[in-house]
Amino acid sequence: MKQILVVDDESAILTLIEYNLKQAGFQVTLASDGREAYQKIHKETFDLIVLDVMLPGMDGVELCRTVRKEGVETPIILLTAKSEEYDKVIGLELGADDYMTKPFSPRELIARIKAILRRSDTTRKHKETAMNDSNNDTENSEDNIIQAGDITIYEDRYEVQVRSDWVELTPKEFELLVYLAKRQGRILSREQLLSNIWQFDYAGESRIVDVHISHLREKIEQDSKHPEYIKTVRGFGYKFEVPSV
Repeated sequence: MKQILVVDDESAILTLIEYNLKQAGFQVTLASDGREAYQKIHKETFDLIVLDVMLPGMDGVELCRTVRKEGVETPIILLTAKSEEYDKVIGLELGADDYMTKPFSPRELIARIKAILRRSDTTRKHKETAMNDSNNDTENSEDNIIQAGDITIYEDRYEVQVRSDWVELTPKEFELLVYLAKRQGRILSREQLLSNIWQFDYAGESRIVDVHISHLREKIEQDSKHPEYIKTVRGFGYKFEVPSV
């Protein structure tokens, strides 16, 4: 059974989420403030964290920022009572995997949790397979190495090299880069990227794509303000190109 940590200072919301998650077959641990949640994150192992933004002591934004800096990769869904785009973007930039605005449907929350856990399991299996292959001195097939200009993507090893430097990407950034690089020259809409990378219907939430594209550009482009690889096609989406020499 998957273990979920739910963090919220409103007892009614904790009770609501706990009941519905248990009905869906999850094990649930509760915390009512950020500091309590921080301690539990470092004492126990969780498969996913549902984290309210407005918390006493250490708020959800600070908690998310802190655990990501410490290397905690557990998927995080932020809950916020605010609907402004600014708050959503900050959450994504801090490393949250998703966000929901209160009031929300427990059914939708469970659907998003299951979608994130499926992706997380797939990513972990790929990494374990790559590690086993490396330990067994298995050579990478050229089919699993993507070369695009100065960018080399080792798909099986989850590694990226840009102009001879190794670049650290989050799992979602890596998936997005691979998807783009395999479709060089094609215009890809935000909706298409949402469907194929996030594998969930984020109707109207295309900002998720924009934030991750911005992060990728900062890591792979020489000048993120004037990208050579990931081009914006106004009114349509994005296109990956290899710059001419």
